[in-house]
Amino acid sequence: MSNISAVDGLLAQMRVAAAAAGLREPSQAAQVGKVDFSSVLKTTLDGVAQSQQKSEALQQSFVMGDDKVSLSDTMIAMQKASINFQATVQVRNKFVQAYNDVMNMQV
Repeated sequence: MSNISAVDGLLAQMRVAAAAAGLREPSQAAQVGKVDFSSVLKTTLDGVAQSQQKSEALQQSFVMGDDKVSLSDTMIAMQKASINFQATVQVRNKFVQAYNDVMNMQV
């Protein structure tokens, strides 16, 4: 029974993270109760990849001496990308743990 609540908790965390990051499209927001796990996962991973690409672009611009890019903007983008990646890893770990708990359940 606790395994089911762990999976429900994981899904709730993913929904909160997606909503907080503004990753839901208007068409998805209109479909209350109908959530496609693969699309939420893909959107979330795409968001993480975009934040990492933005961070790398700012880093490269700063190193090349671009006057339009400040050190503070570069550092903030790097921290955002790092936090996004760490959060994704933690969600993955929780998902794998929930999966293992379900697989180890005795039927």
